[in-house]
Amino acid sequence: MENHYRNIKSLIENTKDKIGKPVSSQVVAATIESLGIREKDTMSDYGFPSIQELAELVFYELTTDKYYIGAKNAKELEAEATQPKTIQISDYLRVKAKIFAQYYSLGIFHLLPVLIQIAAIILFGYSLWTYVGFNEIQSTAVVLGVVVGLVSTGGFVQVIGRQASFYWNYEDYLMTNKTINYLLKKGILSIFFVLTSIFLINLFFHIYPYEILFVVFAYAFFIGLLLLVLAPLHTIKQRWVITFSIFIGTAVAIYLKETTSLLIFATHWIGIGITVIIAKLFLVIYFHNLTKNKKSISGNKIKAPVLLYHNYQFFFYGVFIYVFIFIDRIMAWSSGINGSLPFLVYFEKNYELGMDLAILVFLLLAGVLEYSIASFTRFIDIGQKITDHKTPEVFNNQLRKMYWQQVLLLFATSALAFVFIYYIINAPWGFQGQFKETLVRLSIKVSVIGGIGYVLLAWGMLNSLYLFTLGQTLKPLKAIIYACIINISLGFVLSRFFAYEYSVVGMLCGAGIFTILTLRANINYFKSLDYYYYAAY
Repeated sequence: MENHYRNIKSLIENTKDKIGKPVSSQVVAATIESLGIREKDTMSDYGFPSIQELAELVFYELTTDKYYIGAKNAKELEAEATQPKTIQISDYLRVKAKIFAQYYSLGIFHLLPVLIQIAAIILFGYSLWTYVGFNEIQSTAVVLGVVVGLVSTGGFVQVIGRQASFYWNYEDYLMTNKTINYLLKKGILSIFFVLTSIFLINLFFHIYPYEILFVVFAYAFFIGLLLLVLAPLHTIKQRWVITFSIFIGTAVAIYLKETTSLLIFATHWIGIGITVIIAKLFLVIYFHNLTKNKKSISGNKIKAPVLLYHNYQFFFYGVFIYVFIFIDRIMAWSSGINGSLPFLVYFEKNYELGMDLAILVFLLLAGVLEYSIASFTRFIDIGQKITDHKTPEVFNNQLRKMYWQQVLLLFATSALAFVFIYYIINAPWGFQGQFKETLVRLSIKVSVIGGIGYVLLAWGMLNSLYLFTLGQTLKPLKAIIYACIINISLGFVLSRFFAYEYSVVGMLCGAGIFTILTLRANINYFKSLDYYYYAAY
């Protein structure tokens, strides 16, 4: 008898978990049969002569007992746990404020590696790949190396972020690791391919002496490798390792520079090499522990054609973003309008100082971009769950309104960034106070125009991030290609026929084109956001 009681109690719980509150005893009977209970076993196991009579008891208990009233099945409980409740206006604003505080501060925190480099330059006149004591020829070689390294690997960095994130979000850590290692190898091969191509071109046209070319190649290799090794740390949410490794690498490089007679070039390469080793060792140990005794969910082989098909647009977007950022510098440094240049592209200090100040505006907008995409992905999911299917326009309008709020935030932050740049230029503790040197008018003009251009670039990238979120990759790619064309053509004309510093106007106009094209795509995107959301998933 006691066994019967325990079995009936267990059956009631199992039925509740399967169907929740039943609508009839027939539904309960069908559920009991689905649990594998046979008619001939009901007497011996439960003390009832038939399934129907047993079902009537279970039905009665589930519909009258206070303990079971409002009971939900397992699926309903899971949905209740994962689906957000209807958000009141006050709650909604509080959630938005919480997301902003979390992700904006996170974006600024992730600028620590840059801040470490700035602090090193101010204190020591030296950082992980710069040195204020370089002459113009040395600066030319170093900057060209950095440019080649970034452009060669920019596409692979973008694909690592895309493809590794796909496996990471599905908790397929084995394939995440395999994808990272595969793309790291391909990225290194890409660097060698680009360097070999440059070498062959130089062999025929004798653009640079081989001593300079060696320095260019060394910096290109180390910077490209650094970018490839640090990229996965964003994907696996271990960005603190970026700050830690760069801090250690910079500290070692400064120590070698201050205490040894090594060439500055050598101290840079050792510092970057140590940063790379720390980051790579962390990845190896981290994934070894994470994948121990685990099997791949998605298979064990990298399917190169599939990976290429799904990511080639992201790859070229990553390449052209870096190309766009450096076009105006190459145009200015190759102008020759103020006299013949010793080389085809030759470093110009005053222009570079202006663009270095301008890019600080872009860096200070990182928190806004981090917050914007985090809030969009969060609220697009909440919105589709709380919006009635008959009113998709409500869903679209809410997300559109949030987008424009983020654009306003972008401009407000930009204004604060320009105030900061103003004080760097004019305050006693600013540029002049730190480097005992006055910024020339040309540098200030370039920094203002370039800063506006970087604000527009950040806006265009915000638009692109929105489009990327739901798989709309072609329009941002086309937009950045058109932006590069405008940047090159206008920058070339202005730098050759007016003044070399006006190549920054080409960058400004290119960024404007990028913003306009991605904004137009975004406006159309928001009109049918419910469709794009459905199509993406």
